[in-house]
Amino acid sequence: MQRENGIAVGMTPAPPESSGVRGAIAANLRRTRLARGFSVRELAELTGVSKALISQVERGVANPTVEVLSRLATSLELTFGELTRVHLTGPEVIRHDEGIVLPAGDTSVRALFAAPDRRRFELAEGHIPPGTRSAKSSHGRGSVEHAYVVSGEVTVETEEWSVTIAAGDAVRFAAESDHVYATGPAACRVLTLISFSED
Repeated sequence: MQRENGIAVGMTPAPPESSGVRGAIAANLRRTRLARGFSVRELAELTGVSKALISQVERGVANPTVEVLSRLATSLELTFGELTRVHLTGPEVIRHDEGIVLPAGDTSVRALFAAPDRRRFELAEGHIPPGTRSAKSSHGRGSVEHAYVVSGEVTVETEEWSVTIAAGDAVRFAAESDHVYATGPAACRVLTLISFSED
């Protein structure tokens, strides 16, 4: 394996677990570059952005200009929104005794999830009989699914993870990959809200 300045060429280290837009850009850039089959050197030649800066962006330690991000996005056939979007890497669960309860007159509202950006939504209520597995479904790039269990218990499964939620629990996850809902011996009523990216 060739080395440059003590660093193995072709072996890009995984970006740090940084949060926010900088971490999202780092993960999205690296994932898409590898999926398109570009080395850092090839992407640098294609965009005119230095290898050092691309490497820093992928490690989440650079503050690139909008122009640099636009050139990288265009070269990788991404929109600017896709390059900067924060993706969910796993399920985010809120249990029945969690969340912020806000009084609203004689009633109260439990805040679950706030939309991080402008999206369009689909809301549905599902009844899943006992011992049932739903058909596999996915909802396109950038989609996020939210589920809230009204009664019963259900397990949400993907190839990467599985989580069981019961009455009063909520979960949200990236819905661009196939997922199923499965019940045990009891039926389940679940509210689902799917948000779609406007990009």
